[in-house]
Amino acid sequence: MSAADAFAAVALAAVCWDGVLSMAGSRSLRHALDYRKPFRDYDEAQMMQLLDSLLRQLREKGAQHLMVDGAAILNARQRGAAFAVAAEIMRSDGPLQDDEQNILINLAAVLELDSALSSEILRVMDILHAEI
Repeated sequence: MSAADAFAAVALAAVCWDGVLSMAGSRSLRHALDYRKPFRDYDEAQMMQLLDSLLRQLREKGAQHLMVDGAAILNARQRGAAFAVAAEIMRSDGPLQDDEQNILINLAAVLELDSALSSEILRVMDILHAEI
C-alpha cells in the first residue's frame, strides 16, 4: 500500500466506521481526495480503481484494520493530515455524535497523534462547521 492509498484508506475507514457509507460522507470523501495531490492527477478510472480496491479491503478486513494498516504507512505529517480529513468528513453530515467522537479519539491513538494536535484539529472543525 502506497502512502496515497494509506491516506485514502484512513479517510474511508473513518467514513465507514459504522458500516454505512452515507451520501454526504461519500461526497465529502471524494472532495477531500479530489483537490489533494496526488489524487487530483488521477483520471476517473484511476480514482475508481483506488476506491474499489479500498472498499474491497474494507469489506475483507473491517474499518479498524484498514485504518491501522493505513496509519502504519503514513509519516507524522501525513498522519496529522489524515486525522484532519477524517474529522472533516465525519462532520459532513452534522455535529459529531458520541460514537463519532469515540472513533476520532481511537483514530488519534492509532495515528499516534499528540493530544494537543488532535484537540486543535477538532476545535478548528467546530469553527469550520459552525452554523451560519
